[in-house]
Amino acid sequence: MSPVLRRVKKKPEERIVTLIGKPGCHLCDDARAVVETVCAETGASWEEKDINQDTELHRAYWEQIPVVLVDGEQHTFWRVDPDRLRRALGS
Repeated sequence: MSPVLRRVKKKPEERIVTLIGKPGCHLCDDARAVVETVCAETGASWEEKDINQDTELHRAYWEQIPVVLVDGEQHTFWRVDPDRLRRALGS
């Protein structure tokens, strides 16, 4: 019998949210406010990356910004639903 791989559920404070956007983007400003608020509530960490400073991010996400990643995996783009982000963070 093969072993069963189980994903250990991370606590919100062990999660990292990445906001990928660019300066002067009003949707990015809206997304930043949601990410900042939800992360403050849940204890998750967050970082912001400028798509103009990273060729790989630019190629992958240019038409979708702002993009939100949770633990490196795409969670959403354009508009961030705070309740959906809270659920993704496990709170």
